[in-house]
Amino acid sequence: MSPDKEAIIDLAIAYTWALDMRNFDELDKVFASDANGMLHGVECIGRDAIKARISKAVAWFDVTQHLISNHQVTVTGDTATHRCQMQGMHTKFGTDGGDNYWIAGYYDDTLVRTPEGWRITFRLMQGTWHHGNPTVLPR
Repeated sequence: MSPDKEAIIDLAIAYTWALDMRNFDELDKVFASDANGMLHGVECIGRDAIKARISKAVAWFDVTQHLISNHQVTVTGDTATHRCQMQGMHTKFGTDGGDNYWIAGYYDDTLVRTPEGWRITFRLMQGTWHHGNPTVLPR
């Protein structure tokens, strides 16, 4: 595997750890400052908007676990695309009807090489299926 592909996959993994460890400032090392996203149908303009959307959603839960796999990376000079499948497990203890809700889908990213390393400039997060108790979700 090329060093660029490995670095991009590592970046995608760093994203999941930032979410599950509730260390949202680590997302500054994942997204470019001018990054945009479409996260479950919500448009986010700028890294701060992405962080706000993610932190508000994830902080609601008692625990989460985000898993990614099946990475496809294409590097063209100083730009790249990355696509992977994801599953997010979300738990809110004591919820009537069950504590768990799973979301699965994919991330589709556009990236740029910066002096600090690869950064995501656009992320599409698209759900494809879900399972569990939807009342676990933030209100």
